[in-house]
Amino acid sequence: MTDTTAAESTETDPLSRLEQEGEIAADYLEGLLDIADLDGDIDMDVETDRAAVSIVSEGSGRDLQKLVGRDGEVLEALQELTRLAVHRETGDRSRLMLDIAGFRARKRAELAKVGAEAAEEAKSTGQPVKLQPMTPFERKVVHDAIKEAGLRSESEGEEPERRVVVLP
Repeated sequence: MTDTTAAESTETDPLSRLEQEGEIAADYLEGLLDIADLDGDIDMDVETDRAAVSIVSEGSGRDLQKLVGRDGEVLEALQELTRLAVHRETGDRSRLMLDIAGFRARKRAELAKVGAEAAEEAKSTGQPVKLQPMTPFERKVVHDAIKEAGLRSESEGEEPERRVVVLP
């Protein structure tokens, strides 16, 4: 194997590509934290098929709540900006997931519970269960919980009113 082939295989390796996305995102977010004069540590990981970057608090975490915003709205915007920064560097669309101060982790646990409860309701009543409108992230977590409960689900409607329907 020549050096050129080795370099090409590294570039096409999904894990190294996702690690590169995480590195680019971490650099971008470090700069953002510096500009905003906020303290936080950045953790990087690869979860299934996407890079995952978390900003965790060095102290109380109150400062980082500014980056989460009400109901995660600021976090969603920062995730999109970070994805754009990765895209600018790599030329590839990124599916990077950003979490700040554990917001998404807590939200994921709450949503998994909502999905499991909706699955139980659909099983017991034999009727479809329509949930409240959700963001794409929220719907994905709920779909996964419903699948884990052994049922099917689908999304219906148009953004921002798109919702999960659990099928019995």
